[in-house]
Amino acid sequence: MSVDRAQAVQQRVAELRQRIGVLRQEVGKVLIGQERLLLDLLTAALAGGHVLLEGMPGLGKTMLVKALARCLGLHFARIQFTPDLMPSDVTGTQVLEEHGGARSFRFQAGPVFANLVLADEINRATPKTQSALLEAMQEASVTLAGTTHALPQPFLVVATQNPIELEGTFPLPEAQLDRFFFKLLVPSPSASELVRILGATTQVADPALRAVMSGAELVEFQHLVRQVLCGEHLLAFVADLVLATHPDLPDADPETRRFVRYGASPRAGQAIVLGAKVRALLDGRPSVGREDLEEVLLPALRHRVVLGFEAESEGIGVEELLKRWRQRAERAAR
Repeated sequence: MSVDRAQAVQQRVAELRQRIGVLRQEVGKVLIGQERLLLDLLTAALAGGHVLLEGMPGLGKTMLVKALARCLGLHFARIQFTPDLMPSDVTGTQVLEEHGGARSFRFQAGPVFANLVLADEINRATPKTQSALLEAMQEASVTLAGTTHALPQPFLVVATQNPIELEGTFPLPEAQLDRFFFKLLVPSPSASELVRILGATTQVADPALRAVMSGAELVEFQHLVRQVLCGEHLLAFVADLVLATHPDLPDADPETRRFVRYGASPRAGQAIVLGAKVRALLDGRPSVGREDLEEVLLPALRHRVVLGFEAESEGIGVEELLKRWRQRAERAAR
């Protein structure tokens, strides 16, 4: 890359970083607390990945996604998933039309044809309907009657699920969970945050949000993310850490053999590296540091490692096992 080209890219990165800072402030007008959640959600969006949000009802998951779409200047669509929702209700269908005695079919696009799609309570829909959305997430297109229709770019899906209601739900299979870039847990507010929420949400009018970016700028930022450098030693660390989650390896950790049924896929490693590149870029650095990887390990792994019954009965989660996997990866790097 020439010096002039490098300077131009550096200047553009600085402009976009400043824009992201303004965006975080703008979303903060309606989102009280949850700064880490917003940063993780932005990290996935800037990497071009989809997100699964899990949290109790009433914590503002829908409001957060709508505010993010407004501030990013994206076409937003919300799909309420229910047991009777059909795949065509998501992707679209063929409509029969008649003109001058001649009949023809016209494709009528479904709500998935938006830049930011909120799949609310995705685990309430049947596996067939879930698969229709997840195929769109993977291929960025919808195929109907032999014709492929490309989805608009950027295309991001944020799905929500309630962790406490199991009756009438269809949990996402592990292979489909793997298509989500991050799984983020929405925490309950603290007492001081709850006081601010009660005061802000019982006023006469909600604060007006403005678009501070555009979809084209988001796509540009996604391209810039992939230009961030990541050293071979860091890639090796990520690879060793992902392999450490597999209980079937000959040298697997005893705790991993005991508590883990299936380890993480290569997609986990891709999410870790891309997420770390976003964090480095947001910090104004041209290359990934170890601290960037640490920031995104848990969101990228918590839904991709399948734990067994023993882990559930003893209250062992991915976060506890991650310490062992990190230590193994560090030993392998020496």
